[in-house]
Amino acid sequence: MGLGRVWLVGALLMPLALAGCGGDEPPPEIFQPLHYEYLTRLRLNVGSVEVQDHSASLGDDDVSGQAPTPPSIALSQMAHDRLFAAGLTGQAIFVIDQASIVRGPSGVLDGQMAVHLEVTTTGGTRAGYAEARVSRQHIPGSEEENLRSVLYDMTKQMMSDMNVELEFQIRHSMSDWLVAGNDVPSRVTVAPLQAPTPPPGSPDMSIPGVVMAPDPGTAAPPEPAPAQLSPAPGFLHLPPGTPP
Repeated sequence: MGLGRVWLVGALLMPLALAGCGGDEPPPEIFQPLHYEYLTRLRLNVGSVEVQDHSASLGDDDVSGQAPTPPSIALSQMAHDRLFAAGLTGQAIFVIDQASIVRGPSGVLDGQMAVHLEVTTTGGTRAGYAEARVSRQHIPGSEEENLRSVLYDMTKQMMSDMNVELEFQIRHSMSDWLVAGNDVPSRVTVAPLQAPTPPPGSPDMSIPGVVMAPDPGTAAPPEPAPAQLSPAPGFLHLPPGTPP
């Protein structure tokens, strides 16, 4: 085989070799978004529901931000999917107090979630309160692990625990604020009743116990003739035995 033919065969086989090397790489991981609208909706007798994230990073060892779905985002999504305003007044505030996954010196991952829900009246007075907290740990094995995959699984497991714990605490501490069924209360509009217009000269009976004087411009009805008290004209007969 000549040198030219050897070069040609090598040039043809090189793309196949490169393709074979590329096939050894694992496919990219796909992490499904975490959502919870399939769970029981917690309908609260308030006019609005607000979500506030008060969680903060716990330093360089806090790796929760590297998760495909960070714990704080998962908690916020849970609140939007499960807490509903089914009333007319007042407000429910869902607060994320802690959402962290910290890696320790030995590589152990420590996950913590803490939230609370409070209900305030229109005047701002707290009228209901419930809190929930869950935790998980992951101890690494002897083989190298994919950190993003581990963080995703930890977040998913903690959220499964949180959904159960939060619903239990709400039903235990705030049962009076839960609305059953699917009906949303509607506002009641009260309109004054229109009394019929009285005829001219008749007393106004719109206020019980009060008789209003007739309009001065209205003529008073004629008074009836006095009753006849004397006997009819004729002869007067005295009773028998009456002395003259």
